[in-house]
Amino acid sequence: MEAGVPSARSRALAVLRVRSRALAVALLPAAAAVVLVAARATGRLAGEPWAAVTLVVCAVAALVLLLGGIFAAVVLRAGPAVTPTVPLSEAAAPDLYRLVRDLADRMDVPPPSAIALTPDCDSWLEDRTHAAHRRGGIAGGPQSAPGAAPVLVIGSPFLWWMRVAELRAVLAPVVAGTGPSAHPDIADARGFVRGLDAAVDVGGRRGLGWIAAPARLLLRLCRTDAAEMERGVAAAASDRAQGVDYGLRIVAQEQVGLAYAGWDRLLTRVALPAWRMGRWPAHLDAGVVSALTELSRRDRLAEGFTSRLGERPACDLLEQPGVIDEATSLLAARLFHGGPAEAGPEWSPVEWAAYPEEVVDRKWRAEAARLHAALDALAGPEGRPTGPGRPHGCAGPTASAGSASPAGAGSAAPASVAPAAAGAAGSPAPSGPSGAAGPATIEAADAAPHAVDGFAGPTLERVLGCLTNASGEGALGEALAGRLSADLAREERAADTAAGAGKARGADAVPLFPLQPPRSGRDLLADHVTAMVCCAAVDSAGAAPGMDWLDGPVLLVGGDRRSDLAPRVLCLVEDGDPEPLREWLSALGVRTEKPVRLV
Repeated sequence: MEAGVPSARSRALAVLRVRSRALAVALLPAAAAVVLVAARATGRLAGEPWAAVTLVVCAVAALVLLLGGIFAAVVLRAGPAVTPTVPLSEAAAPDLYRLVRDLADRMDVPPPSAIALTPDCDSWLEDRTHAAHRRGGIAGGPQSAPGAAPVLVIGSPFLWWMRVAELRAVLAPVVAGTGPSAHPDIADARGFVRGLDAAVDVGGRRGLGWIAAPARLLLRLCRTDAAEMERGVAAAASDRAQGVDYGLRIVAQEQVGLAYAGWDRLLTRVALPAWRMGRWPAHLDAGVVSALTELSRRDRLAEGFTSRLGERPACDLLEQPGVIDEATSLLAARLFHGGPAEAGPEWSPVEWAAYPEEVVDRKWRAEAARLHAALDALAGPEGRPTGPGRPHGCAGPTASAGSASPAGAGSAAPASVAPAAAGAAGSPAPSGPSGAAGPATIEAADAAPHAVDGFAGPTLERVLGCLTNASGEGALGEALAGRLSADLAREERAADTAAGAGKARGADAVPLFPLQPPRSGRDLLADHVTAMVCCAAVDSAGAAPGMDWLDGPVLLVGGDRRSDLAPRVLCLVEDGDPEPLREWLSALGVRTEKPVRLV
């Protein structure tokens, strides 16, 4: 018998004893009522007081039985949570099913009933035999039959990054868990705990505190024993898997850590900017290979990992890796960003080759437009930001030369800058298919737009002048950062509202696993200034948008990545010193006075 099995069984019995005690408490009033009725029937409790006592006890017993029956029905029928996954049929991955069954045969355990993929760096067994899952159509097939083995859930990044032998070593202790899971006491204890958890959820969502409260109490009573039971199951599975590729498992665990690091960077730095624009990268799992290869190249400790790439990748076990990759990529967008469950006109896939042009460039243009809209919103009646000592360079494109009345205040504005005027008036900026707000396009850089104080249209010089002169007072920089934060918050609320309205179509109002915490206003201001600089470099100096597998959007000059821009932007935003950035722009040949295309 494997180490951990006796402990797991004893802990399972302890959990079941909590269930038995709860049942005994619920039946106690009924037992007292039976005793009183029997005593009254035999004449042992004669007299007027006992009649009233018997009646009260019987009423209490009936009420407790009714409430207990409803509670038990909720615990038994409420469906436990099921992890959103991409089902993988045997026809779609016969080699993978064969590998898993071979592992189960070698360890003498029942094979998993099915295999599913999750866009995360983890693998586990999940029971999907609850009747509520069948009623709701969540589960189907052999995995939902009563008494079926659990489903094997595999992290999709493992399939693309790991080699076949490494995946086999990683899955061995997971598959071995089907053995102790089949024990009746352990299965009953797990079902009881899952039912209580589901009852808490049902009671909380429907405002039924009398159901949620006792369920929480029972969970607290069996929490320690349930945790120790799971540790015993894990120990038993690990002990049973000792004889299967144990030496290779140590190396494979190193790949698990590397995959997690690369996957996290790919999601937060590369996928998230696209998701925020209404696009979702269609091949995230293929991208993680490029990201991890780049990480291995940069990290001297990981230099030996690239030699593995000559071995057979685990994704070769799939019949159509591209189709599966696209499905898991869409699921990742739903889980980590709250996007719709299906592609649509405003939620379309993007290929990696088109990412720089369709995501990076559009992201920069949208942020530059938002920056200038914020400047316009802070402008006073003369077209300049309010406050003492404001420079002429802060003037925006919303007022024509020689006019004291800004377009946003009711005077006529040219068509090319009217949307910017609307932003200055405080109304929400229009949003396109990307979901990003911004003014309309400045049709030609060298056209003759209306100018204010010598600066025509949305120019980088305007931004430099504003932040340079405002740094000493600290007023405009803080106000601009606050305005950007407010604008982004308004756009996110609008997106959440749209997601809530589309929930019936399969969208999540909020992401289940948010990737990033809220950012400070200063960080947002630095990002928007960087975007404006990149737009100016692309428009006037021949630079190009690019993508780094680990860092996301980057600026390419002559085909080479420029990584020296960030510290110069921080000098401007935090210290009000524009000279490092001006020197960088001059060396690159960027014309700061030239209007920038915003969409």
